[in-house]
Amino acid sequence: MFFSLPPQKSNFKYLKIIKAVLPAIILTAVISACGNKNKQANGNQEQQILDYKVVQLQPRQATLNVDYPASIQGQQNIEIRPKVDGYVEKIFVDEGAIVTKGQLLFKINAPQYEQDVRTAEAGIKTAEADLSLAKMQVNKVKPLVEKDIISHYELESAEYTQQSKAAALAQAKAALVNARVNLGYTTITSPVNGVIGSLPYKLGSLVTGSTTDPLTTVYNTSNVYVYFALNEKQLLGFSRDSSSQTTFKAKLSKLPAVSLILPDGTTYDHTGKVETVNGLINTATGAANVRADFANPRGLIRSGSSAVVRIPNLIKSAILVPQSATYELQDKRFVYTVDNQNKIKNVAVKVMDNTAGQFYVVTDGLKAGDKIVLESSGNLQDGTVIKPNEVSAGSVYGGVK
Repeated sequence: MFFSLPPQKSNFKYLKIIKAVLPAIILTAVISACGNKNKQANGNQEQQILDYKVVQLQPRQATLNVDYPASIQGQQNIEIRPKVDGYVEKIFVDEGAIVTKGQLLFKINAPQYEQDVRTAEAGIKTAEADLSLAKMQVNKVKPLVEKDIISHYELESAEYTQQSKAAALAQAKAALVNARVNLGYTTITSPVNGVIGSLPYKLGSLVTGSTTDPLTTVYNTSNVYVYFALNEKQLLGFSRDSSSQTTFKAKLSKLPAVSLILPDGTTYDHTGKVETVNGLINTATGAANVRADFANPRGLIRSGSSAVVRIPNLIKSAILVPQSATYELQDKRFVYTVDNQNKIKNVAVKVMDNTAGQFYVVTDGLKAGDKIVLESSGNLQDGTVIKPNEVSAGSVYGGVK
C-alpha cells in the first residue's frame, strides 16, 4: 500500500485554521443580522408616523342657530255657530276658500222669524192707532176742564192713558227690532278675513244654537302665531340677568328676529319676533310655551301646520371645534390634541347644549392656543407621534358667521 503522510499533516493544519476563523465569521454574521433587524425596525417606526391635519384654536365670534320644533296657529280661529234654529238652506262657500270680512257664508231657513217681523210690524200699527186715539181724547177733555164742565180728574186720566199708549208703541218698536235681529241671524257672514275650515253640515241639515259642532271655522292667517317650547333650564338661563335690572318684557324686545323653516326645508320669506313666554311651566313636559309672530300676507302658512323655529345665538368669544373632529365614548365627547412634541392626547370636552350646525361650542376642556386633529378616527392612542399638517383657521371656520 501507498501512504502519504505529508498530505495528512496538511489537512490537520487546515482544520486548525478553520476552527480558529469560524467563531469570527459567525459573530460577524450575527452582528450583521442584528443590524439589518434594527434598520428594518427603524424603517417600520418611520412608516408609522402618519400625516394628520391640525388646526390651532382661537376664540372667535360666531352666530349659531338653535332649532325648535313648532306648531302654527292662525291669529284668529273663529267658530261660526248658528244663533237661531232652522235648516241649512244655502252654503255660499267651500272648504279652504279665502273669504273677506262681511262675506255671506250660510243661509238658514227659519220662516218663524219672518212671521215674527210681520207680527211686530202689525203691533206697531196697532200701538200707533191707540196712541192717536189717546191724544184725541186728551185734546177733547182739556177745553172742557178749562171751562169747568168736567172735573180735572178726567183730564189726568186721559193723559195717563196717552202715556200708556206711547209706552206700548215703544215696546212694539222694540219687538220689531228684536224680530229683525233674529231674522238677520238666518244669514251668516264672515266676521274676519280668513280661510274657511271644514263644513260638517250639508244642505238641509237641522242646526240649533246648542249644536255641538260649529257650521265652520274661519282662520284668520294674515298673521300667524308659531308656538315652541323652552325647557326649565333654558328658560332659567334666559330669565337670569345679573348685570342689570332689565324687565322680562324688555329682554323679549331685544331678542333677534327668528326664522321659520317650512316642512319642505325652505326658509320662510319673512322673519318673526318672539312676543310672549307662557309664565306657567307644563308639569307633564317640564317646558313653557313661547310664541313668535310672523306676517303671512300671501296666506302661504296655514293654521295647524308644523314647522321649525330657528333662533340665532350670538357667541362673542367661543372656542369652536368641528363636529367631525370629535368622537363620543361612554356618553362623553373627546378630541385629539397635539403637544409640542407632536404627540397625541385624548381630551374630554364639554359642549354647549342644543348646538346645531357643523361646529360645537366648547365650554370646558380646551383653551385658546390648543391644537386639535381635524380627522377623528377614534383609534389614536395617547402618546402616538404624528406628523402635523397645520391648516389655516379660515379654511376650517370659513362658514361660521
